[in-house]
Amino acid sequence: MVSFGNLARKIFGSSNDRRVKGMRPRVDAINALEPEISALSDEALRAKTEEFKNQLANGATLDDILIPAFATVREAAKRALGLRPFDVQLMGGMVLHGGNIAEMRTGEGKTLVATLPVYLNALAGKGVHVVTVNDYLASRDAEWMGRVYGFLGLTTGVIVHGLDDEQRRAAYNCDITYATNNELGFDYLRDNMKYERAQMVQRPHFYAIVDEVDSILIDEARTPLIISGPLEDRSEMYNTVDALVTNLEPADYEVDEKQRTAIFTEEGTEKMETLLNEAGLLRGESLYDVENVAMVHHVNNALKAHRLFQRDKDYIVRNNEVVIIDEFTGRMMPGRRYSEGLHQALEAKEHVAIQPENQTLASITFQNYFRMYKKLAGMTGTALTEAEEFANIYNLGVTEIPTNVTVQRIDEDDEVYRSVEEKYRAIVREIREANKKGQPILVGTTSIEKSELLADRLRQEGIKDFQVLNARYHEQEAAIVAQAGRPGAVTIATNMAGRGTDIQLGGNADMRIAEELADVPAGPERDAKEKAIRADIAKLKEAALGAGGLYVLATERHESRRIDNQLRGRSGRQGDPGRSKFYLSIQDDLMRIFGSDRMDGMLQKLGLKDDEAIIHPWINKALEKAQKKVEARNFDIRKNLLKYDDVMNDQRKVVFDQRLSLMDGENLTETTAEMRQDVVDDLIQRFIPETAYAEQWDIQGFKQAVLEQLNLDLPVDEWAKEEGIAEEEMSERLTNAANAAAEDRATRFGPEIMAYVERSVVLQTLDQLWREHIVNLDHLRSVIGFRGYAQRDPLNEYKSESFEMFQAMLSNLRQAVTAQLMRVELVREAADAPPPAAPQTFGHHIDATTGEDDFGEGAEDAYVDPTQRDPNNPRTWGKVGRNEPCPCGSGKKFKHCHGAF
Repeated sequence: MVSFGNLARKIFGSSNDRRVKGMRPRVDAINALEPEISALSDEALRAKTEEFKNQLANGATLDDILIPAFATVREAAKRALGLRPFDVQLMGGMVLHGGNIAEMRTGEGKTLVATLPVYLNALAGKGVHVVTVNDYLASRDAEWMGRVYGFLGLTTGVIVHGLDDEQRRAAYNCDITYATNNELGFDYLRDNMKYERAQMVQRPHFYAIVDEVDSILIDEARTPLIISGPLEDRSEMYNTVDALVTNLEPADYEVDEKQRTAIFTEEGTEKMETLLNEAGLLRGESLYDVENVAMVHHVNNALKAHRLFQRDKDYIVRNNEVVIIDEFTGRMMPGRRYSEGLHQALEAKEHVAIQPENQTLASITFQNYFRMYKKLAGMTGTALTEAEEFANIYNLGVTEIPTNVTVQRIDEDDEVYRSVEEKYRAIVREIREANKKGQPILVGTTSIEKSELLADRLRQEGIKDFQVLNARYHEQEAAIVAQAGRPGAVTIATNMAGRGTDIQLGGNADMRIAEELADVPAGPERDAKEKAIRADIAKLKEAALGAGGLYVLATERHESRRIDNQLRGRSGRQGDPGRSKFYLSIQDDLMRIFGSDRMDGMLQKLGLKDDEAIIHPWINKALEKAQKKVEARNFDIRKNLLKYDDVMNDQRKVVFDQRLSLMDGENLTETTAEMRQDVVDDLIQRFIPETAYAEQWDIQGFKQAVLEQLNLDLPVDEWAKEEGIAEEEMSERLTNAANAAAEDRATRFGPEIMAYVERSVVLQTLDQLWREHIVNLDHLRSVIGFRGYAQRDPLNEYKSESFEMFQAMLSNLRQAVTAQLMRVELVREAADAPPPAAPQTFGHHIDATTGEDDFGEGAEDAYVDPTQRDPNNPRTWGKVGRNEPCPCGSGKKFKHCHGAF
């Protein structure tokens, strides 16, 4: 029986079909302009850019000029690149211009599609960002597509790792800027740590197109970008807390080894409060008061260090250092440290030198960074399965663009084996057979270890001619992936390896020419060799087509259907034939999720013999259901993380906006005067309450506080003895004395210097308090979950407490700024004194899938000359290539020794 929904779809088409159909009239209008546009000279075509800019200046909208602008870009691409965008590519460009996601299959030319909306939006003169997943793709696409923009008179910049501020500012000031997501996020954070508007590099966030949008906005969105810097030495505090924790008894805490948690019982909490009070480390009465958030974190870490972490099992002590032991491999991991102060707690426990922590100076998630753009769009081969998340979090719709030529690829049913061993035997047999008939094969694996495992297996079986890609060396990967379509080529890759590069049957002619003819100068000889390479590629393509096209063989299903679809999509580009098949075993992670024990018993009853597989569409459906459950769970995790991050994001916006207005403000005298008045009012309220008699006033406390916060030694005790004096009179005298001292200082300094001093003091104090606030929020996040045990919603608790902490931070800001400005004095420095050095900072973004920091900026991530490395001190090794010999001198490759995962 056909459901009503299916019937409606058959008659009217799906909503996606209707959207695609709705773009047809504009595509026809662009095609109708082609004869007229192609008749223009190069100069006349370039002049179109000025014509469009004038139209915009006279009130036209970008939508008004979309048709002639797209027609202009199509012609420019023909002349500059020899590529003419197809009708479906024009549709993709319209979806991107509308601020949505275009799902386009691999090989459909997404890189070229972006030029259409990028050119159109760049005409507004506000800067367009094209975001890619790595430096190699950013540089490649900027150079390649920059030819089109340059032909039309627009400028293109590229942001990659290692540029200085001047180079970055120049790239951001171009009409179009290609950059990686990490670089954009870090530049935003660094900009909001600067002290002058002129030092900032980014412009306001106008329009961004995110390539591989699923990878950047979903896979990488689980972990924030963090800029950190070394923290002052707090070793004394760690040692004190550690000594207190050793006084606890088993009844004072509960340990759950399975969940790796250790928490205090009520008795334990009371005992810790008493001990901390005696040590003078507790503010207020309760350990769980807001002002003790950081202390709770330190105490919990000390408890974990003593009760969860065992010496010689979880870590060892070597050369006066605590070295982590990998729980899976049992290997030492020198150079790696637990975060959030846990490593310092272990160092205190073992009485070794406590290394300073790195403090988070600024952080942001990709979700919140990309939501700052006025208009956001994205493109990828796989977005429909995550359409709900894109709509909910980013307000992005997904439109599936039809392929230019019908897809010929055959997607076969999965083969399920009882054991991993049987599965691998079947995979090796299949690779050998396909290889024998000259069919190119791409073997997909879910992790680096599994790709290495399969490579070893193939070597043992005598198959030696293959390539292994691990998503590590992006430029090298692109070159390998580009040639993965040659007849008989075997390429083993993790899911992310070589993305952004097409696998063309027969190989990629342009890449081969660039590689083989790099040293051959232009001329008849080069032209002849180029012609020979193209003829060879054409011959190889025929052979690959004859063998059945690219065969995508996957060794496991991923948690997400989207990543399986990405892998499948590598085959069957532009109407080429191809096939894909997944090989699974009941022992695979995903199979275990939905009851492999029952399935194994069922397969045995069915009489499934060794090396026999079960193949049925039902199994595919069951696996998809399991994947949907995992996807939904991961979405919930990301959504929950975002709810917490949104709280911090609202506060971040307030602080960053405040910084901008402080930097732009010509004179902060009024602002600092208001802060000073708030401090005076607060002092009067605390020590001379409105309802109290004069004899109840705390005059000694008041005198001391006035000295500390306003740097004024006033005869307040004499004032208090005067007949009939009230708090209004005291307030007025204190205000007058404070204002007089401030005015005297301003007169001595002069207006210009005073304005500079005020701005510097306010900005630096705000930054310092904001950094402390970030750390406190992190500590609060780590313990707020326990409120759930008391039937209270942790998120609401987090919102209310973080708001209280933010208010307290603003109050502290007023006090700290006032106290500093009332004490500041001018010091004359020598004319040739060097400017103060910028503080050392490090950028971090933890890869959600591997747990590695994929953007380390610290000294440990810099390349070091092998002759300068000390084999006994991993801190001197810097960044070591995975295939380099291990610097420890073992003779093994780094990836099999100290760099093992």
